[in-house]
Amino acid sequence: MTKKDNKVKELKEKLFMEKKNSGLIMTDAEMKAADKFNEGYKAFLDKGKTEREATKAAIEIAEKAGFTEFKVGKKYKAGDKVYCNNRGKAVILAVFGKEDIEKGVNILAAHIDSPRLDLKQNPLYEDSEMAFFKTHYYGGIKKYQWTTVPMALHGVINKKDGTVIDVVVGEDDKDPVFVVTDLLIHLAQEQMKKNAANVVTGEQLNVLIGSRPFKDDEGSELVKLNIMNMLFEKYGIIEEDFLSAELEVVPAFKAKDIGFDRSMVGAYGQDDRVCAYTALMATVEIKGTPSKTVVTVLTDKEETGSDGSTGLQSSYLEYFIHDIAESFGKNGRHVLSASKCLSADVNAGYDPNFAEPFEKMNCAYMGKGTCLTKFTGSRGKSGTNDASAEFVGYVRKIFDDNKVIWQTGELGKVDFGGGGTVAKYIANLDVDTIDLGVPVLSMHAPFEITSKNDVYMTYKAFAAFIK
Repeated sequence: MTKKDNKVKELKEKLFMEKKNSGLIMTDAEMKAADKFNEGYKAFLDKGKTEREATKAAIEIAEKAGFTEFKVGKKYKAGDKVYCNNRGKAVILAVFGKEDIEKGVNILAAHIDSPRLDLKQNPLYEDSEMAFFKTHYYGGIKKYQWTTVPMALHGVINKKDGTVIDVVVGEDDKDPVFVVTDLLIHLAQEQMKKNAANVVTGEQLNVLIGSRPFKDDEGSELVKLNIMNMLFEKYGIIEEDFLSAELEVVPAFKAKDIGFDRSMVGAYGQDDRVCAYTALMATVEIKGTPSKTVVTVLTDKEETGSDGSTGLQSSYLEYFIHDIAESFGKNGRHVLSASKCLSADVNAGYDPNFAEPFEKMNCAYMGKGTCLTKFTGSRGKSGTNDASAEFVGYVRKIFDDNKVIWQTGELGKVDFGGGGTVAKYIANLDVDTIDLGVPVLSMHAPFEITSKNDVYMTYKAFAAFIK
């Protein structure tokens, strides 16, 4: 190699940006730590398939780490750890820091709801001596992906007398499962002519739940009667109780390792419980007392626009910040204005099988670390928080100083669509905010895929940010 070649090589190494696969950078010890961390993550996914279950699981983890329920008006001190349960469907955790709270708090915000099929209020019907549940899909899905998949039923039934019944059917190996049927290929000539959005319609996402009639009677709807009688015997409910129930149909399979090298996780609900778990663990594993107060919110309703009392378009996070500020005799508005936030949400991992929607210079790649997303939105950055250069620089330094493997990404080419996160709702509170999360393959499908190394680096990034 000539002197000139050496000079070019040195300049390229100095001036060009190169993001390597994490498997080429991480030590063997760190790879083992990543694998171990993902075992806990898979267990969390299996335990928390709905926002209610994820909230309950998060609170159990927090309480084991010494967190107690937040009390409005109580005086707290540095080092105290609290949580606030919002209606059993969202939770906020806080660890109070050494610094004056008016200098701001460090916020992590992830969502724990995922695309699924919700039962309609009047769901149970019989057709051709088969019993079905009618559903209304929740969040953005490719409807055809949700047929012929083994499903489980999760949720709660609130009876008129105030009794609350928890329902989980389809997760135990001895449980039955449920399914949305599809048309056999031999008779699907007309169906196959439709575009993908209409191959299966929303009203065809009916869940098959039984086919045996009630034997001790004659007449119509005997299969429905048999199912209703079984539900009455097991849960003590009548058909009217469906009116005050929240029942969700989700994939029944467990989180599994993907690949001969076991380098990936395949599971339902990784958008966005992968960021919820990593943010949660970074928070509960804080050693000692942090400099700044840490606030971690695991929220509901992101997949449908963050509306409602448990979504981040409501004021519950803002109220919580005001409440903790008041416990130190400070002004909540001043706390928010000085705060910083990592909006913890996933990005789309580049898939070489479907390369066209991606812009390869500005997309996230599996295995290249956690993904920093400066802006989301669609097309002309519509509906996005766009983080400032100053805040991006601030976060860059933290990650590099703490040896976090990270990359940047957008959600597809400019004119191909895009998506949103909770970032803009927190930024609208006058908080510096940017998205950070794990690249995901097959996002919003019943079985999503992540890299174990990316999961671990996201946890490491959150821990560095709040340290």
